[in-house]
Amino acid sequence: MTELPKTFDPATIETRWYQHWEEKGLFRPDRPDAMPFTIVNPPPNVTGSLHIGHALDNTLQDIVIRYERLRGKDALWVVGTDHAGIATQMVVERQLNAKGEKRTDYSREDFIAKVWDWKAESGGAITRQLRRLGCSMDWANERFTMDEGFSKAVVRTFVELHKRGLLYRDKRLVNWDPHFRSAISDLEVETVETRGGFWRFRYPLADGVTLADGSDHIIVATTRPETMLADMAVAVHPDDPRYKDVIGKDILQPITGRRFKVVADEHADPELGSGAVKITPGHDFNDFEVGKRAGMKAADMLNMFDADANVVQTADGLIPDRFLGLHRFRKDGVDGAREAVVAEMKRLGFLVPHVTRNKEGEEVSADFEPRTIQTPFGDRSNVVIEPWLTDQWYVDAARLAVAPMQAVRDGRIEIVPKTWEKTFFNWMENIQPWCVSRQLWWGHQIPAWFDADGNSYVAETEAEAQALAGNKPLTRDPDVLDTWFSSALWPFGTLGWPEQTQTLSRHYPNDLLISGFDILFFWDARMAMQGMEFMGDVPWRKLYLHGLVRAADGQKMSKSKGNVVDPLGLIDAYGADALRFFMAAMESQGRDVKMDEKRVEGYRNFATKLWNAARFLQSNGVTASTAHEAPAADLPVNRWIIAETVATVQAIDTAMAELRFDAAANAIYHFVWDQFCDWYIELTKGAMDEETRAVAGWAFDQILVMLHPFMPFITEELWNLTGVRANELIVAQWPQALAAVDQEAQAEIDWLIRLVSAIRTARTELNVPPGAKLAMQVWNANDGTGARLIRQRDALSRLARLTAITFHAFDKGEEVPKASVQIVVDEAYFILPLEGVIDIAAEKTRLAKALAAAEKERDSLGGRLSNPSFVEKAKPEAVTKAREDHAEKSAEAERLKAALERLG
Repeated sequence: MTELPKTFDPATIETRWYQHWEEKGLFRPDRPDAMPFTIVNPPPNVTGSLHIGHALDNTLQDIVIRYERLRGKDALWVVGTDHAGIATQMVVERQLNAKGEKRTDYSREDFIAKVWDWKAESGGAITRQLRRLGCSMDWANERFTMDEGFSKAVVRTFVELHKRGLLYRDKRLVNWDPHFRSAISDLEVETVETRGGFWRFRYPLADGVTLADGSDHIIVATTRPETMLADMAVAVHPDDPRYKDVIGKDILQPITGRRFKVVADEHADPELGSGAVKITPGHDFNDFEVGKRAGMKAADMLNMFDADANVVQTADGLIPDRFLGLHRFRKDGVDGAREAVVAEMKRLGFLVPHVTRNKEGEEVSADFEPRTIQTPFGDRSNVVIEPWLTDQWYVDAARLAVAPMQAVRDGRIEIVPKTWEKTFFNWMENIQPWCVSRQLWWGHQIPAWFDADGNSYVAETEAEAQALAGNKPLTRDPDVLDTWFSSALWPFGTLGWPEQTQTLSRHYPNDLLISGFDILFFWDARMAMQGMEFMGDVPWRKLYLHGLVRAADGQKMSKSKGNVVDPLGLIDAYGADALRFFMAAMESQGRDVKMDEKRVEGYRNFATKLWNAARFLQSNGVTASTAHEAPAADLPVNRWIIAETVATVQAIDTAMAELRFDAAANAIYHFVWDQFCDWYIELTKGAMDEETRAVAGWAFDQILVMLHPFMPFITEELWNLTGVRANELIVAQWPQALAAVDQEAQAEIDWLIRLVSAIRTARTELNVPPGAKLAMQVWNANDGTGARLIRQRDALSRLARLTAITFHAFDKGEEVPKASVQIVVDEAYFILPLEGVIDIAAEKTRLAKALAAAEKERDSLGGRLSNPSFVEKAKPEAVTKAREDHAEKSAEAERLKAALERLG
């Protein structure tokens, strides 16, 4: 047994132990006969680095997998990275730009070769960072969404979905990123508040038609005047009396002269502006749906932008030449289509100015009304996303959603917390076709080929496509698949599918998926769709959705706010164990985690407390336990700690079954800090006989095992420094909560703890000098308490600093000493005479003064909190602080009042 160093230093042990575990293959011990337990890690982007959300997500997964491994299961944590189409292509393009080159200087094949070179040299930094966090993943079988086997699964899925009529090509609106010249997913769109405007224009009614009030035009309002060059209708509410007579009539777009209809649609809000809205179905998602309801086919909808968001001619050729080639917005000092359209409408007399009054009451006219606009931006390109009408590949998500919804309803998939079920069903029941094609070079190229007439042929190989096309000349679709399409196969593609491997049959379905709620639809739901379609079973039996990690004030973290927390910095400062324990202790179902570095530091102190406890035990001859079962014990204190150990195992098992990470963490924390370190060690100081050494060694071993999923590094270090072990802790045996709980011993030691705590509190409150030893009188004790006092006399005298304990009874005419403090525990009175120990009169004066001050502050805060004006108008954090201060002052007043009453 090696002597423990005086101080605990996380940095010296973390790297060493992680390398040892990985090199010995301990993350996947050979357990072919054990019950399998499987989770898959949400594959981080190969370009990514560990952020605080990753730290939470992966900590929770590692707690589960280490817990199940200790319980003897064949625990598999599948790990891998996502090729991250846009993100990775952007990184490599930036490297080229730095050298004065661009992607299009290379052939597609040469550019992709450069991406693979980048991955080999720089990709996967996040996997090294996951190791620093302590994630015990199956690195020996690490996967990548572009590796050969997984790519085969992706191609097979696309082809099979097409054969089954679940994947097709269609013309629809997509989120178009003009920087990348590609469609992107909703998750890659960030809505940002920007300064914009609300323009109002007159559209003339055709053929002499007028409104009921005699007007020969309809006023429409828009935040995007440039798109009016592709207008195809004006919509009004069907019940709006102003427009009932013109529904179905023709109206003119002033610049292009295009004739189109006034259509009735509930999308038009009679209370908003004029109640009439221009409909541009090729450039607005709401307008697209209005257009479809009005009978327009997608193929007939007009598109006025090219892939770079420059104006191009529409199918009807009505856009004047002077607008062609303009960018949608002002760019590089040159007016864009927006400015040109507004200027032209103003010149033609169709602009309705926005009129306000200045401070002097004079009318002031402007071209538009300033507005704050919710504007979609590409999260990586930082350019405004354009709804763009284009041909893409789509998955029939509505049909695929049926099976997962039924699986949730009948309990085959359990969503935790259950409150997320409503959100899940709401989204799945209203699901839209899933656009799976992207106009990039890096990714899985779509296995589809086109002939000269535009007909498509979907097959796994070009030879198969040629056969389908009757050997016509074919050109392969240059697009690649959305990365969510490939990652949706993660639960079974990583296990060998489409090959029917033993690993696949053993580990599918997975047991659990842990993910942030923000990817419930982008990843979780799509895994459920693909898994049930191709495997005929759910991908995982339980789905746990955790919240976000927010800043200490509750705000969402963002680089722009400067409140982002680097988990690697926290690991450097406090160790991975402290960060992990913080994440677990703060993870409460259905709630976000508020970052609190002081709490992380506190858990670093918790690790130090455990280290010092191990040093104390070692100095008293306590060594590793030789048995899994609890040793025989006669002393109440030993029977008590055995019972408390068993109760803690039971509490953790219950919490883990319910995925209540905070409850599990707090159970082991309370046991280690309060019961073992503070009380058991105190109660056994100076009384370390052979029985106590055996029990202490066994209980400490159980602590290391129970704490290991949360704090793997310090527990493994202590496990190996406190005795000779057959195996590393990571593959040890989880405690069995089978020993009978000794209620008699628990009751006795709990009584002793309550009594010592009460005496210590009284001494502190009454300013009794720490070194002063007091005589204690026990009044009215029954036989049971008397017996306990005799058994625990030595411990009580030492812990409460008593010189003598005498027994008295009220019914024998004895008098209670004056100037004494009285403590009541159960039926007995414990009286500590204080005459000559403290100045009674001065102490009463001090307590009365402190009590008055505490009550004054309490009442002042109570007055503020009872004032509706303060509660409603003050900042939420100010109200919360006032409530916390009120509770603190109320408790302080109660303590002082009780102390004063004790003095009589």
